[in-house]
Amino acid sequence: MKIEKVLNNNVVTVIDEHQKELVIMGRGIAFKKSTGDEIDEAQIEKIFKLESTEVSRKLMSLMSDIPIEYVEISDEIIQYAKTILGVQLHDSIYISLTDHIHFAIERYRLGMDIKNALYWEIKRMYRKEFSIGTKALHMIQDKLGVTLPDDEGAFIALHLVNAQLNSEMRETIALTNIVKDIMNIVSRFFVMELDEESLSYYRFITHLKFFAQRVMNGTPVQHADNSLHDMVKVQYKDAYACAEKIRDYTTKIYSRSLSQDEMLYLTIHIERIVKNQ
Repeated sequence: MKIEKVLNNNVVTVIDEHQKELVIMGRGIAFKKSTGDEIDEAQIEKIFKLESTEVSRKLMSLMSDIPIEYVEISDEIIQYAKTILGVQLHDSIYISLTDHIHFAIERYRLGMDIKNALYWEIKRMYRKEFSIGTKALHMIQDKLGVTLPDDEGAFIALHLVNAQLNSEMRETIALTNIVKDIMNIVSRFFVMELDEESLSYYRFITHLKFFAQRVMNGTPVQHADNSLHDMVKVQYKDAYACAEKIRDYTTKIYSRSLSQDEMLYLTIHIERIVKNQ
């Protein structure tokens, strides 16, 4: 493979047989080399083949500016996350997570302690991602010798959530806030602490993540039987009344009323979580 561009001593780009630009990383892979020189394939540590041209361009810019150690630890965390989550992560995670870890360590070295306002919500709502974030802190400590605060593990978790949703970080934060607010509405309405270890709690949280996306995007669910809605409304009066409180909330804050179908699903989930307390 011949070098197309030298980004720094450790990162180059090449053009593959499909005329796609690949980003190749390896310690010293471009030392004393220039465009057109052959790559020593034994030095290749990682090949980034990104579908998005924009993401590829941003990654090249990032990798040319920061030490290779940050890219390596970020890639280790991403590979670990893919194994644990069993899902694909959007390519943008290579940029957002690498940049975040670099910035977090810079803040640490300057003595700046940044608190994560959504720490407890992230821990409750995104348990797998939070556990990966906690593991990532240990990986960073082992590889870079930096002990970051627990809040940074929650930030890493949020980046992983974002990469699954393929959305902007501000949208992921807004989604998290919606879920938090709705859980608070349910807890206050029934004057109880919800059992975060129960299966019904996990199912409700999962439902609310997609529900919150629909609230933000304005895409209703409309395929349920209206007769079933009417039956549930009568049979689960308290749960339906709680769902009405949630409808008031989405209408007031997001100018988004809820369809009968959404009220139906909310009521069923609320009834289940309250019944299993």
